[in-house]
Amino acid sequence: MASGSVTGGSVTGAGIGSAAGIGAVAAAGAGGGGAGAAFAGLPVARLGGRLGRAGQMRPIAGFAVLICVTLVLALRLPAGTAVVGLASLGILHNVLELRYMAGRFGGLLKGPFLRMLAALITGIVLVRLLPPSTGTRAVEILLAYVLLAAACCYALRSRPLRLAAALLVVAGAAATSLAFPDYHFVVLTHLHNVVPLVFLWEWSREMPRGRTLFRAVQCGWIVVIPALVLSGAFDGLMGAGSGWTTRLSSSYTPPAWQHTDAGQRFVTVFAFMALMHYLVWVWFMPRYAPDATAAFEQRVPVVTGRWAWALGIGGTAALAVLFVSDYDQGTSLYAAIAGYHAYLEFPVLLMLVLGLAPRITEGEK
Repeated sequence: MASGSVTGGSVTGAGIGSAAGIGAVAAAGAGGGGAGAAFAGLPVARLGGRLGRAGQMRPIAGFAVLICVTLVLALRLPAGTAVVGLASLGILHNVLELRYMAGRFGGLLKGPFLRMLAALITGIVLVRLLPPSTGTRAVEILLAYVLLAAACCYALRSRPLRLAAALLVVAGAAATSLAFPDYHFVVLTHLHNVVPLVFLWEWSREMPRGRTLFRAVQCGWIVVIPALVLSGAFDGLMGAGSGWTTRLSSSYTPPAWQHTDAGQRFVTVFAFMALMHYLVWVWFMPRYAPDATAAFEQRVPVVTGRWAWALGIGGTAALAVLFVSDYDQGTSLYAAIAGYHAYLEFPVLLMLVLGLAPRITEGEK
């Protein structure tokens, strides 16, 4: 998910586990395969490199323009960018990202494994619909780690020693998150906005030209610019902030830095990365990864491109009405709905990092 809820002073984040937990699990199970080996066995549609020589620079130029515009908006109007971006693109990007993952990784997201993930994520969604409390946050954390452990069991079922090591890491990370829930949710709220880097890196594998520049641009907006904002390099360009900025800072700022000047920096980073995150799924993937869309429509023919966009836009309109009438209730509802796409990402990423995604068969080709 790309937003946090401030209802009742709680912090509702997105993603599962902890950044350290996921990384350590991957290290426990990868066995030296590396990212290249992990991506070599990806299922489903051919990656989206259908660009002519003259068109190789178009996505790079598009990203460059969007980065500049989005950064200016986030620096000058951090709260407005975060709130308006969520209200206008939040639901739509949920729908389009789920479509991409179901099409691109259909060889993985199927059968009993998909049903298990759906059941666990639905449990998280139901917990998010309850009034926020210490108990509901703890239950969400536990379900998130159960989801991660289930993905480890599925991925490493034939490698018992690595599975045992991975489960020990998951258990340790879960204990840490339960001990420091505020940090858990804040970190994962920002971590969710880093996830597009993996999908974009993968997409670029088939670019015959411009791949290095494309990847450098992605690292620029996902890593370099946020680091510069947090370091204070852009403080002179920031707006004055507002009451809304202070309100949002509780969701996006680690507890140790709350009530300091760093609060506005964290809100600015979130606003910038969240809007870029939305645009990856609303602009880039539909335009430059048509094979994933085609694979999804073959798998679910009743939901064609037109209907997917209609569903996303209709949901956006309904959520916008709720935001206007009751912002806290709107963010709570969005947090629940967004649980599906946010929590589904991490088992997929774990399988890719471990290099254990099922290979496409000749028949699927």
